[in-house]
Order: sequence, then structure tokens, then C-alpha cells
Amino acid sequence: MKRFVVLLLSLVSVFLVAETLVIKGSNTVFPIAQLWIEEFKKLHPDLQVTLEGAGSSTGIAALFNGTTDIANSSRWLKPSEIERMNKEGKYFIPFLIAFDGIAIIVNKDLGIDDISIETLKKIYTGEIQYWSQVNPNLPKQRIVVYSRNTASGTYETFENKVLGGARMAPYVRMVESTQLEIESVSKNPYAIAYVGVGYVTDDVKVLKVNGIYPTKENILKGKYPIARPLFMFVDATNGFPEMGSLVFEYIMFAFSKKGQELVEKAGYIAAYGQ
Repeated sequence: MKRFVVLLLSLVSVFLVAETLVIKGSNTVFPIAQLWIEEFKKLHPDLQVTLEGAGSSTGIAALFNGTTDIANSSRWLKPSEIERMNKEGKYFIPFLIAFDGIAIIVNKDLGIDDISIETLKKIYTGEIQYWSQVNPNLPKQRIVVYSRNTASGTYETFENKVLGGARMAPYVRMVESTQLEIESVSKNPYAIAYVGVGYVTDDVKVLKVNGIYPTKENILKGKYPIARPLFMFVDATNGFPEMGSLVFEYIMFAFSKKGQELVEKAGYIAAYGQ
């Protein structure tokens, strides 16, 4: 009985001192964070991490609600979020962690290699509904259009850079994850979608946009028209994360040579030192 009590107390002690880190937000940044956490836990073997990738807006909302330590985001703060931040007396610090291009993907068997921003807008707003309207050599088949949902920072970027604020057609299929977009396009010969370049697989075809591929060079030089920075936000209302704290060490790891190498491994573009 005595041994059981000692063991129980030991387990309780370990549980109480266990380090925890909560990270929520962008589905785009999710694969980068997965690699960072895997490596970061080598430095903190007892670390317990909660990582969620439901969308940039959910991460920023969690930062407001105090239910996350770090919010990953594939977009900048919305005016409404900045207004709320000022109203509530909060201060979120942004950290630029990587660059990304939004790739336009179609089925590998579709006979198209290039698309313009203007045509993309017409497809997503419903002005163009058949592939034969894009090119008379393409099948007279209805375009199956996929988009991330409105909680996604990728959606926000696409809406701003491609749609110019115009509304998507009501039949556009809104999905919760980039993985589902990839899978759907790979199986449907007449589908189109947009995803972060880090998610692109050999199962789909990436189109040029205005004649430009979303390569690392084209994104960094500003040639590719649908590119964006990726961020982490932390709540610094009560001051910058303390040196030695888990949040501070995680941020420093993200900026380190190893951290930025992992950005590239995830298929994105390092912001520093590459």
C-alpha cells in the first residue's frame, strides 16, 4: 500500500509540473508547426503540446479568448480584429515565419497549364461555369469549384488577391481542410481548387497564373501574383514573452537555422537565413 501511495504521488507530481504549449490557427502553417514541435520536443521531452489547424480566424479568436499560447495565421489581422484588440486593451505581436504561394490546382488529366487572374475570378464568381468557356479545346463539362471555408486565412488571401472582394458563387464547395481539396481534385477530372504550395502533391497539377509558376524564386521576387507571408501571433498585453518561457523558446526555435530549414522541408519558403 505504501509503495502504491508513493507511486501515485510521483505520478501526480509529474502531471502537475508537466510543461504545456497550446498552438491554434492556420491549416496552412499546420505542417510547419508539426515539424517544429517534433524537433522542439527533443529539447523538452516532457512537453505536452496541443496543435490545432482549423483556420487562421479560429487561432486569432482563441488568442482573444485566452485559450491558446500562439496563434498561427496565413494572413494579417483583419480591421475588425485590430478594432477589437484596441477596444479590449490587448496587444498582439506578429512574427513573420515564412512565405507561401497559393497554388491553383486541377486534375492531372485536364488539358490546361495556365490560367489568368481574370479567368479565376470569373470561375469563382460564377461568370464562367464550363471548362469550354475557359478554352474551346477543353471539355464542355461543368467546373467543380472548391474553396477553403471563411475561417481560413487562405480564403481571405484568395478573396483579396483574386476576387477583389467579389462574392463567390453559391455553388462553390467550401471545405474545412486543404487535404480534402487535394483529394477531391485528384479524383474529379473537372475540379479546380487553391492551396498553399506546401500541400501540393504529385496527385494534382499546378497551373501557371498569368504565365508564372509559384516557385520559390518567383514568390520571393514578387513575380507570382498570389503570394503571402505567414505569421505567428502572441498576446503581449502584459509584456513580451519572458526569456526562458516555453513561448519564447519556441519562437526563437522557429527563427533558428534549424527552424527555417524545417520551413523549407514542409514545402514553404524560409523567411530568414536561406
